[in-house]
Amino acid sequence: MHWLLFYDYVEDILERRVPHRDAHLALAGEAHARGELLMAGALAEPTDGAVFVFTGEESGAVERFVAADPYMANGLVTAWRVRPWNVVVR
Repeated sequence: MHWLLFYDYVEDILERRVPHRDAHLALAGEAHARGELLMAGALAEPTDGAVFVFTGEESGAVERFVAADPYMANGLVTAWRVRPWNVVVR
């Protein structure tokens, strides 16, 4: 099963993320190394959100990621949501 995590960012994300970006990317790297996070990235033009693709039987890894994310702890994410994703082409 795949899970999509959507983040909505604050308007000035590019400036405000600077002191937290290394820790955010390290968290993503750890989730990727465990095989939970397949890919992730910010939306562009405008940079107003991000999308993460997780894999697993349940959404627990996604929720743990959100709970540990420095972007969340420091108010850079204004809203987030998780959706199950039925992949039909790989």
